[in-house]
Amino acid sequence: MKEDFKENTISTEEIYKGKIIDVKVDTVQLPDGNQSKREIVNHPGAVAVLAVTGEDKIVMVKQYRKPLEKSLLEIPAGKLEKGEDPERTAIRELEEETGYSSGSLKLINSFYTSPGFADELVYLYLAEDPWKLSDNVAGDDDEFVTVEELTLEEAFRQEEKEIIHDAKTSYALLYARLFLFPGGD
Repeated sequence: MKEDFKENTISTEEIYKGKIIDVKVDTVQLPDGNQSKREIVNHPGAVAVLAVTGEDKIVMVKQYRKPLEKSLLEIPAGKLEKGEDPERTAIRELEEETGYSSGSLKLINSFYTSPGFADELVYLYLAEDPWKLSDNVAGDDDEFVTVEELTLEEAFRQEEKEIIHDAKTSYALLYARLFLFPGGD
């Protein structure tokens, strides 16, 4: 594939370095020779886990999302730690957020969440045959979630009500519809 529209970076200004993201502004030279600014969010990447129980229930978490000022129902997910293997992150997040674990993960796909301004890459896994842990695993001190288990149809109804309203969960539900429950759940 020919990259006719490549933008060359002329300079970078670091704006913010945070716990989860860094923000910078790049001055770029456009393909036509003009210059422009690009606001860029750097993120270490994340994982998300589609965990389906033996009873064909999707394990989800309900969590308050401050940027939206509301709670959403989502598949468990979390940020990659520096140097951490995505599959290990997926197991850790599944255990911390839901109290479930899995001995077998299958990478469904990976995708960029917002490539127009961010480099966050999310790895979406299927947790095959998840089981409930006997003891809770300590999670993040600033994360408060409740665990819910929904059938695929219940999840789609929550999506219609915009209680499920994020891309990673919608992607996972479509995957489930197409490949796990093609004839309905």
